[in-house]
Amino acid sequence: MTQQIKIMIVDDDPDVLFATTRLVKKAGYTVMEASTGEAAIKTARDQKPDIILLDVVLPDIMGTELCRQIKADPRAGGGYVLLTSGMKTASDQQADGLDAGADGYIARPVSNRELIARINAMVRILTAERERDQVIEELRQALAKIKQLSALLPICMHCKKIRDDKGYWSEIETYIRENTDTEFSHSICRECAQKHYPELNLFDP
Repeated sequence: MTQQIKIMIVDDDPDVLFATTRLVKKAGYTVMEASTGEAAIKTARDQKPDIILLDVVLPDIMGTELCRQIKADPRAGGGYVLLTSGMKTASDQQADGLDAGADGYIARPVSNRELIARINAMVRILTAERERDQVIEELRQALAKIKQLSALLPICMHCKKIRDDKGYWSEIETYIRENTDTEFSHSICRECAQKHYPELNLFDP
């Protein structure tokens, strides 16, 4: 599961970038790196990371402003942004980061265990939201099928074939099977049994 989650780490300190990348990779996640805001926004557009660990102080742009740009850019994939900083750690500064659209704020120094725990917590939220979206889409598709079946269906008065919305005629079993999850098992009613197989007495006790 963790390998399906892509995490981008953005930090201009090469030592912090190396150590954080190594730690997150060890936790099983796919990792990409950037050391400037320009590289980060390009990578976000190209790779669409699920989570971005974004340093607040970068050489070419403040992380809060970059967070706003990433959140406003549909090409960036809509991932979660966790701001990180060892300098901007005051309560008001963290509030500014959250007001900029960040989904979390991590004040450094932070232990390796806490950092991974925070990432794991964000992944759980992300996974739950994706599962919810999948259920909603399945319900939407099911509702569309129900609406399709509840509409007026042209049916041949002789052979009982159904005409679909594209004008093609098909057996009623085929139409229902293609537009619902229904599967047919063949049987025989009492009237047809008496008409076609009177000698078998299929419905007699």
